[in-house]
Amino acid sequence: MAVTTHPSDLEKNSTVHMDDVLDEKDPKASAPAEGGDYSGAVTKTDPAEIALVRKLDFRIMPALFCLYFLNKLDQNAIANARLNGLEKDLGLEKTQYNTCISILYVGYLFAQIPSNMLMSSKKVRPSLYMAICAAVWGAVACLTAVVKNYTGLVLVRFFLGFVEAPFYPGALYILSLFYTRKEIATRVSILYAGNIFAVSFAGLIAAAVFATLDDKHGMHGWQWLFIIEGVVTIGVASICVFLLPDEPLTTRWLTPAEQQLAHDRMHRDTVGAEQGKGARAGFMQALRDPRIYLFVFMQNMHLSATSFNQFFPTVVSSLGFSTTITLVLTAPPSLVAGVVGIAVGISSGKFNERTWHISAMMGLATVGFMISAITLNVAARYVSCFLFASGVYSVNSVILGWVSGTLGQTPEKKAVSLSMVNMVSMASFIYTPYLYPKSDGPKYVIAMSSNASFAFATVVAAWAMRVWLQVQNRRLKREGKGVYYAY
Repeated sequence: MAVTTHPSDLEKNSTVHMDDVLDEKDPKASAPAEGGDYSGAVTKTDPAEIALVRKLDFRIMPALFCLYFLNKLDQNAIANARLNGLEKDLGLEKTQYNTCISILYVGYLFAQIPSNMLMSSKKVRPSLYMAICAAVWGAVACLTAVVKNYTGLVLVRFFLGFVEAPFYPGALYILSLFYTRKEIATRVSILYAGNIFAVSFAGLIAAAVFATLDDKHGMHGWQWLFIIEGVVTIGVASICVFLLPDEPLTTRWLTPAEQQLAHDRMHRDTVGAEQGKGARAGFMQALRDPRIYLFVFMQNMHLSATSFNQFFPTVVSSLGFSTTITLVLTAPPSLVAGVVGIAVGISSGKFNERTWHISAMMGLATVGFMISAITLNVAARYVSCFLFASGVYSVNSVILGWVSGTLGQTPEKKAVSLSMVNMVSMASFIYTPYLYPKSDGPKYVIAMSSNASFAFATVVAAWAMRVWLQVQNRRLKREGKGVYYAY
């Protein structure tokens, strides 16, 4: 992981153990790692470390993947409910549906930074905290089935965003505690695949629910959809509490030797590692690091380009097929995007490279957005869905892995940085729903041209960050440091 802003505070490189701290001036601490790449990152070869990472993968990744899958399934169920008459049943008019989409992210924004500060404060067990949050959002999702009007839907959506907010930044923080710079992009891509696959299967799940339970037992199909998905979330959360970790030195299902190894290997991989000074100090460290603001802009532009996510069924419905066929057609582009995203994450980790991966994939997305905006040809428009979905979704793991590896001198600063980048970037979901008025269909020219611009801005920000880190790396090399920033 990585970060520097103030040379006097941040550019130390020592190996910290549970019971002692080695002298910062130990020559081994600043010596370049043998066999390291341009940033000093080393491929693991120790059998004990390989076994540890495998153990972490088998427990952490399935739990986080399933919870994120359900997180997005509950969050985006409204997009499919719209196709089952939700607007008519609740009497929604004009842009009221769009407001119900955007209000979730108002609640979502409030809780992210305080939540990650709490997780890094050591006052709560992350495993228990995350599981409880998941169970609560499952319960709130179920309540969507009982709303009767626009006001009720707005209130439920606001509180759903508020209780869902801790999960994603919290999951990123957990991954950043256990996985190195060469490992984290792959893991974040697997985590984010939960989001992508939720989009893929949401339509199929909704189609099955609508076909079998619509108007059964006095409830519409969309009501059953919220109930079923919410109850499943509560059940999965009760299992994941036993699978999720806490911190490297306190995770109960790791042996003492594994705990120490998990801690030490992360410290060796951190640029400017230093001992934590509390959640409030970490918050101030993050605010004082100017690079966080460029990362915020980069991720905001990236997530602005993913605004089609909430309207994907609507965009696909513009192809002119029936509701059932539309729901089925939403799956293949997202499934392909999930696979591409994992492949890009693996490639980014293997080569420890960020900028070119972001440039290539956002360039692909731009082509897809342009095709969707300029033609009504059904085949071309459906192909464009594959292009922009694969291009945009695959970049998320690269950017967030980059944040973790650049802004992580202390666990507290890392926690705040990840949540801050995620929080401000999520603000894009408050205004982007208004780019998709029904009157602009079927091409949605305003939305698609805006998405292309957002994608281009993401690429510009990535290259600006690359140049910035190259300048800082030259300074670190002059100072004899052995670990540098990856770009």
